[in-house]
Amino acid sequence: MNRQSKQTILLTGAAGNIGREVLRMLVAQGDRYHIRVLELKNARSMALFDKYRGRIEIYYADLSQLDQLQQATRGVDWCIHTASIIPPRAYEERELTYRVNVLGTANLIASLEKHSPKAFIIVTSSVAVYGDRLQRPNIRVTDQLQTSEGDNYGSSKIHMEQIVRSSKLGWTIFRLSAIMGVGNHKISKLIFHMPLDTQMEITTLGDTARALTLAIEHRSELERRIFNLGGGAACRTTYREFLSKNFELYGLGALDFPDKAFAERNYHCGLYADGDKLEEILGFRQDSLEDYYATVKASIPAYKRWGASLLKGEIKRRLLNRSEPYRAWVEQDEMRMEDFF
Repeated sequence: MNRQSKQTILLTGAAGNIGREVLRMLVAQGDRYHIRVLELKNARSMALFDKYRGRIEIYYADLSQLDQLQQATRGVDWCIHTASIIPPRAYEERELTYRVNVLGTANLIASLEKHSPKAFIIVTSSVAVYGDRLQRPNIRVTDQLQTSEGDNYGSSKIHMEQIVRSSKLGWTIFRLSAIMGVGNHKISKLIFHMPLDTQMEITTLGDTARALTLAIEHRSELERRIFNLGGGAACRTTYREFLSKNFELYGLGALDFPDKAFAERNYHCGLYADGDKLEEILGFRQDSLEDYYATVKASIPAYKRWGASLLKGEIKRRLLNRSEPYRAWVEQDEMRMEDFF
Protein backbone atom coordinates (compact mmCIF):
# COMPACT_ATOMS: atom_id res chain seq x y z
CA MET A 1 0.00 0.00 0.00
CA ASN A 2 1.17 3.51 -0.70
CA ARG A 3 0.39 6.39 1.61
CA GLN A 4 -2.45 7.65 -0.54
CA SER A 5 -4.34 4.32 -0.21
CA LYS A 6 -3.89 4.04 3.54
CA GLN A 7 -6.45 5.34 5.99
CA THR A 8 -5.17 7.99 8.37
CA ILE A 9 -5.58 7.36 12.09
CA LEU A 10 -5.12 10.19 14.58
CA LEU A 11 -4.23 8.99 18.08
CA THR A 12 -4.47 11.48 20.94
CA GLY A 13 -2.75 10.87 24.25
CA ALA A 14 -0.28 8.61 22.48
CA ALA A 15 2.30 8.88 25.28
CA GLY A 16 -0.18 7.90 28.00
CA ASN A 17 -0.56 4.44 29.48
CA ILE A 18 -3.24 3.25 27.07
CA GLY A 19 -2.03 5.41 24.19
CA ARG A 20 1.45 3.85 24.20
CA GLU A 21 0.00 0.38 23.84
CA VAL A 22 -2.41 1.49 21.10
CA LEU A 23 0.48 3.12 19.27
CA ARG A 24 2.55 -0.06 19.47
CA MET A 25 -0.30 -2.10 17.99
CA LEU A 26 -1.00 0.41 15.24
CA VAL A 27 2.66 0.61 14.22
CA ALA A 28 2.67 -3.18 13.92
CA GLN A 29 0.00 -2.67 11.23
CA GLY A 30 1.81 0.19 9.55
CA ASP A 31 1.32 -1.36 6.13
CA ARG A 32 -2.41 -0.74 6.51
CA TYR A 33 -2.58 2.67 8.18
CA HIS A 34 -0.99 6.06 8.13
CA ILE A 35 -0.49 6.80 11.83
CA ARG A 36 -0.62 10.30 13.22
CA VAL A 37 -0.08 11.12 16.91
CA LEU A 38 -1.05 14.22 18.85
CA GLU A 39 0.56 14.91 22.23
CA LEU A 40 2.04 17.57 24.45
CA LYS A 41 5.71 18.11 23.79
CA ASN A 42 7.80 16.92 26.71
CA ALA A 43 10.72 14.61 27.41
CA ARG A 44 8.51 11.54 27.78
CA SER A 45 6.61 11.98 24.53
CA MET A 46 9.71 12.92 22.56
CA ALA A 47 11.61 9.84 23.80
CA LEU A 48 8.70 7.55 22.95
CA PHE A 49 8.05 8.94 19.49
CA ASP A 50 11.73 8.91 18.62
CA LYS A 51 11.53 5.10 18.61
CA TYR A 52 8.91 5.27 15.86
CA ARG A 53 10.42 8.06 13.81
CA GLY A 54 9.81 7.53 10.13
CA ARG A 55 6.79 5.34 10.86
CA ILE A 56 4.47 7.91 12.42
CA GLU A 57 3.55 11.54 11.82
CA ILE A 58 4.03 13.62 14.97
CA TYR A 59 2.06 16.69 16.04
CA TYR A 60 2.83 18.40 19.33
CA ALA A 61 -0.17 20.40 20.50
CA ASP A 62 -2.35 21.33 23.48
CA LEU A 63 -5.94 20.12 23.10
CA SER A 64 -7.21 23.13 25.01
CA GLN A 65 -5.87 25.41 22.25
CA LEU A 66 -8.16 25.03 19.24
CA ASP A 67 -5.83 26.82 16.84
CA GLN A 68 -3.09 24.24 17.50
CA LEU A 69 -5.22 21.34 16.21
CA GLN A 70 -5.86 22.34 12.62
CA GLN A 71 -3.00 20.57 10.89
CA ALA A 72 -3.31 17.37 12.92
CA THR A 73 -7.03 17.04 12.16
CA ARG A 74 -6.84 17.47 8.37
CA GLY A 75 -7.51 14.39 6.26
CA VAL A 76 -8.32 12.10 9.21
CA ASP A 77 -10.35 8.93 8.69
CA TRP A 78 -10.27 7.67 12.27
CA CYS A 79 -9.49 9.29 15.60
CA ILE A 80 -8.75 7.24 18.72
CA HIS A 81 -9.15 9.73 21.56
CA THR A 82 -7.40 8.53 24.72
CA ALA A 83 -6.01 11.88 25.94
CA SER A 84 -7.30 12.52 29.44
CA ILE A 85 -6.33 13.68 32.90
CA ILE A 86 -6.99 10.71 35.20
CA PRO A 87 -6.88 10.17 38.98
CA PRO A 88 -5.12 10.94 41.21
CA ARG A 89 -4.03 14.01 39.24
CA ALA A 90 -7.61 14.63 38.14
CA TYR A 91 -8.64 15.17 41.75
CA GLU A 92 -5.67 17.38 42.53
CA GLU A 93 -5.91 19.65 39.46
CA ARG A 94 -9.60 20.24 38.80
CA GLU A 95 -9.15 23.12 36.36
CA LEU A 96 -6.66 21.14 34.27
CA THR A 97 -9.02 18.16 34.26
CA TYR A 98 -11.82 20.29 32.84
CA ARG A 99 -9.50 21.97 30.34
CA VAL A 100 -8.23 18.67 28.90
CA ASN A 101 -11.14 16.25 29.33
CA VAL A 102 -14.01 18.60 28.47
CA LEU A 103 -12.68 21.64 26.58
CA GLY A 104 -10.00 19.54 24.87
CA THR A 105 -12.57 17.05 23.60
CA ALA A 106 -14.82 19.86 22.38
CA ASN A 107 -11.92 21.45 20.50
CA LEU A 108 -10.83 18.16 18.96
CA ILE A 109 -14.33 17.43 17.69
CA ALA A 110 -14.82 20.96 16.39
CA SER A 111 -11.56 20.75 14.47
CA LEU A 112 -12.40 17.31 13.06
CA GLU A 113 -15.87 18.49 12.04
CA LYS A 114 -14.29 21.36 10.13
CA HIS A 115 -11.32 19.60 8.55
CA SER A 116 -12.38 15.90 8.44
CA PRO A 117 -16.19 15.83 8.62
CA LYS A 118 -16.39 12.16 7.62
CA ALA A 119 -14.04 11.01 10.37
CA PHE A 120 -15.09 8.44 12.98
CA ILE A 121 -13.98 9.06 16.58
CA ILE A 122 -13.49 6.34 19.20
CA VAL A 123 -13.60 7.89 22.67
CA THR A 124 -12.55 6.47 26.04
CA SER A 125 -14.82 7.25 28.97
CA SER A 126 -14.82 5.62 32.42
CA VAL A 127 -16.68 3.44 34.91
CA ALA A 128 -16.52 6.54 37.13
CA VAL A 129 -19.61 7.90 35.34
CA TYR A 130 -21.72 5.34 37.24
CA GLY A 131 -20.56 6.45 40.68
CA ASP A 132 -20.80 4.35 43.84
CA ARG A 133 -22.04 0.85 42.93
CA LEU A 134 -21.04 -0.92 46.14
CA GLN A 135 -24.61 -2.05 46.78
CA ARG A 136 -25.54 -2.44 43.10
CA PRO A 137 -22.40 -3.85 41.47
CA ASN A 138 -23.92 -5.03 38.18
CA ILE A 139 -23.62 -2.18 35.69
CA ARG A 140 -25.27 -1.66 32.31
CA VAL A 141 -24.83 1.10 29.73
CA THR A 142 -28.48 2.05 30.19
CA ASP A 143 -28.00 2.78 33.91
CA GLN A 144 -28.38 6.36 35.09
CA LEU A 145 -25.14 8.31 35.14
CA GLN A 146 -24.48 9.66 38.61
CA THR A 147 -20.94 10.19 39.83
CA SER A 148 -19.79 9.77 43.40
CA GLU A 149 -20.08 12.88 45.54
CA GLY A 150 -17.39 15.40 44.64
CA ASP A 151 -15.98 13.32 41.77
CA ASN A 152 -14.93 15.97 39.26
CA TYR A 153 -13.18 13.32 37.14
CA GLY A 154 -16.38 11.33 36.63
CA SER A 155 -18.26 14.56 35.94
CA SER A 156 -15.70 15.55 33.31
CA LYS A 157 -16.28 12.24 31.55
CA ILE A 158 -20.04 12.71 31.56
CA HIS A 159 -19.62 16.17 30.00
CA MET A 160 -17.16 14.76 27.49
CA GLU A 161 -19.68 12.09 26.46
CA GLN A 162 -22.37 14.74 25.96
CA ILE A 163 -20.07 16.65 23.61
CA VAL A 164 -19.28 13.51 21.61
CA ARG A 165 -22.92 12.45 21.33
CA SER A 166 -23.99 15.86 20.01
CA SER A 167 -21.25 15.98 17.37
CA LYS A 168 -21.75 15.61 13.63
CA LEU A 169 -19.03 12.96 13.40
CA GLY A 170 -19.42 9.24 13.44
CA TRP A 171 -18.62 8.13 16.99
CA THR A 172 -18.53 5.39 19.59
CA ILE A 173 -17.79 5.63 23.32
CA PHE A 174 -16.08 2.92 25.38
CA ARG A 175 -16.58 3.23 29.15
CA LEU A 176 -13.42 1.63 30.50
CA SER A 177 -13.34 -0.49 33.63
CA ALA A 178 -10.36 -0.39 36.02
CA ILE A 179 -7.40 -0.52 33.62
CA MET A 180 -4.44 -2.42 35.03
CA GLY A 181 -0.93 -2.87 33.71
CA VAL A 182 2.58 -2.94 35.07
CA GLY A 183 3.66 0.58 35.99
CA ASN A 184 0.43 2.35 35.07
CA HIS A 185 -0.69 2.87 38.67
CA LYS A 186 1.49 4.51 41.27
CA ILE A 187 0.71 4.02 44.94
CA SER A 188 -1.19 7.06 46.17
CA LYS A 189 -3.66 8.04 48.85
CA LEU A 190 -6.43 6.90 46.50
CA ILE A 191 -5.82 3.26 47.41
CA PHE A 192 -7.75 3.98 50.60
CA HIS A 193 -10.72 5.62 48.86
CA MET A 194 -12.22 2.42 47.45
CA PRO A 195 -14.18 0.24 49.92
CA LEU A 196 -12.53 -3.17 50.29
CA ASP A 197 -15.80 -4.98 49.56
CA THR A 198 -16.16 -3.30 46.16
CA GLN A 199 -16.66 -5.82 43.37
CA MET A 200 -14.45 -4.87 40.47
CA GLU A 201 -13.66 -5.93 36.92
CA ILE A 202 -10.26 -5.09 35.53
CA THR A 203 -9.09 -4.86 31.94
CA THR A 204 -5.45 -5.16 31.05
CA LEU A 205 -3.71 -2.48 29.03
CA GLY A 206 -3.25 -5.00 26.23
CA ASP A 207 -6.92 -5.91 25.97
CA THR A 208 -7.96 -2.25 26.19
CA ALA A 209 -5.62 -1.24 23.40
CA ARG A 210 -6.70 -4.23 21.33
CA ALA A 211 -10.34 -3.15 21.59
CA LEU A 212 -9.50 0.38 20.49
CA THR A 213 -7.49 -0.75 17.48
CA LEU A 214 -9.96 -3.47 16.43
CA ALA A 215 -12.77 -0.90 16.54
CA ILE A 216 -11.41 0.52 13.29
CA GLU A 217 -12.69 -2.57 11.49
CA HIS A 218 -16.22 -2.42 12.92
CA ARG A 219 -17.64 1.02 12.24
CA SER A 220 -21.11 -0.16 11.27
CA GLU A 221 -21.60 -2.17 14.49
CA LEU A 222 -20.27 0.61 16.71
CA GLU A 223 -21.71 3.72 15.06
CA ARG A 224 -23.31 6.07 17.60
CA ARG A 225 -23.32 3.43 20.33
CA ILE A 226 -21.87 3.34 23.85
CA PHE A 227 -20.26 0.22 25.29
CA ASN A 228 -18.91 -0.93 28.63
CA LEU A 229 -15.38 -2.20 28.04
CA GLY A 230 -14.29 -4.74 30.65
CA GLY A 231 -12.18 -7.86 30.93
CA GLY A 232 -15.15 -10.11 31.52
CA ALA A 233 -15.76 -12.95 33.98
CA ALA A 234 -12.10 -14.00 34.01
CA CYS A 235 -11.11 -10.54 35.29
CA ARG A 236 -13.49 -10.15 38.21
CA THR A 237 -12.59 -9.97 41.86
CA THR A 238 -13.11 -7.82 44.94
CA TYR A 239 -10.91 -4.88 45.83
CA ARG A 240 -9.88 -6.68 49.03
CA GLU A 241 -8.67 -9.73 47.08
CA PHE A 242 -7.03 -7.61 44.39
CA LEU A 243 -5.10 -5.43 46.82
CA SER A 244 -4.15 -8.39 49.02
CA LYS A 245 -2.68 -10.24 46.05
CA ASN A 246 -0.68 -7.21 44.93
CA PHE A 247 0.68 -6.68 48.45
CA GLU A 248 1.78 -10.30 48.45
CA LEU A 249 3.43 -9.98 45.02
CA TYR A 250 5.37 -6.89 46.07
CA GLY A 251 6.62 -8.53 49.24
CA LEU A 252 4.49 -6.42 51.58
CA GLY A 253 2.76 -9.29 53.32
CA ALA A 254 -0.81 -9.19 54.56
CA LEU A 255 -3.26 -6.34 54.02
CA ASP A 256 -3.33 -5.71 57.76
CA PHE A 257 -4.41 -2.09 58.08
CA PRO A 258 -6.50 -0.92 61.03
CA ASP A 259 -10.27 -0.51 60.91
CA LYS A 260 -11.40 2.65 59.08
CA ALA A 261 -8.19 2.84 57.02
CA PHE A 262 -10.36 2.30 53.93
CA ALA A 263 -13.46 4.20 52.93
CA GLU A 264 -16.79 2.43 53.20
CA ARG A 265 -18.69 4.40 50.53
CA ASN A 266 -18.54 7.03 47.79
CA TYR A 267 -16.17 5.66 45.15
CA HIS A 268 -16.76 3.74 41.93
CA CYS A 269 -16.14 0.41 40.11
CA GLY A 270 -18.32 -2.65 39.70
CA LEU A 271 -19.05 -5.46 37.24
CA TYR A 272 -20.09 -4.90 33.64
CA ALA A 273 -23.23 -7.00 33.25
CA ASP A 274 -23.40 -6.12 29.53
CA GLY A 275 -19.66 -6.09 28.80
CA ASP A 276 -19.86 -9.17 26.59
CA LYS A 277 -21.64 -7.12 23.91
CA LEU A 278 -18.42 -5.37 22.90
CA GLU A 279 -16.47 -8.63 23.09
CA GLU A 280 -18.95 -10.25 20.69
CA ILE A 281 -18.26 -7.51 18.14
CA LEU A 282 -14.50 -7.09 18.55
CA GLY A 283 -13.14 -10.29 20.11
CA PHE A 284 -10.51 -8.31 22.01
CA ARG A 285 -10.15 -10.30 25.23
CA GLN A 286 -6.98 -12.32 25.60
CA ASP A 287 -6.01 -11.72 29.24
CA SER A 288 -7.31 -12.91 32.60
CA LEU A 289 -6.80 -11.69 36.14
CA GLU A 290 -4.21 -14.46 36.60
CA ASP A 291 -2.36 -13.23 33.50
CA TYR A 292 -2.21 -9.78 35.06
CA TYR A 293 -0.84 -11.15 38.34
CA ALA A 294 1.76 -13.19 36.46
CA THR A 295 2.88 -10.08 34.55
CA VAL A 296 3.18 -8.10 37.78
CA LYS A 297 5.18 -10.85 39.45
CA ALA A 298 7.56 -11.12 36.49
CA SER A 299 8.15 -7.36 36.57
CA ILE A 300 9.36 -7.24 40.18
CA PRO A 301 13.04 -8.12 40.69
CA ALA A 302 13.65 -10.58 43.51
CA TYR A 303 15.84 -8.08 45.37
CA LYS A 304 13.02 -5.51 45.42
CA ARG A 305 10.57 -8.06 46.78
CA TRP A 306 13.10 -9.10 49.41
CA GLY A 307 13.78 -5.48 50.38
CA ALA A 308 10.07 -4.73 50.65
CA SER A 309 9.56 -7.75 52.88
CA LEU A 310 12.23 -6.45 55.29
CA LEU A 311 10.70 -2.97 55.41
CA LYS A 312 7.01 -3.89 55.07
CA GLY A 313 6.10 -2.60 58.53
CA GLU A 314 7.54 0.84 57.87
CA ILE A 315 6.15 0.95 54.32
CA LYS A 316 2.63 0.20 55.56
CA ARG A 317 2.91 2.76 58.35
CA ARG A 318 3.82 5.39 55.78
CA LEU A 319 0.94 4.33 53.58
CA LEU A 320 -1.47 4.54 56.49
CA ASN A 321 -0.32 8.11 57.11
CA ARG A 322 -1.68 8.94 53.66
CA SER A 323 -5.12 7.48 54.35
CA GLU A 324 -7.63 10.33 54.36
CA PRO A 325 -10.46 8.13 55.69
CA TYR A 326 -8.31 7.01 58.63
CA ARG A 327 -7.21 10.55 59.43
CA ALA A 328 -10.79 11.77 59.33
CA TRP A 329 -11.82 8.95 61.67
CA VAL A 330 -8.97 9.48 64.14
CA GLU A 331 -9.62 13.22 64.23
CA GLN A 332 -13.39 12.65 64.32
CA ASP A 333 -13.74 15.19 61.52
CA GLU A 334 -17.47 14.77 60.93
CA MET A 335 -17.46 16.70 57.68
CA ARG A 336 -14.72 14.55 56.15
CA MET A 337 -16.11 11.34 57.61
CA GLU A 338 -19.30 11.90 55.62
CA ASP A 339 -17.22 11.53 52.44
CA PHE A 340 -16.01 8.07 53.42
CA PHE A 341 -18.35 6.43 55.96
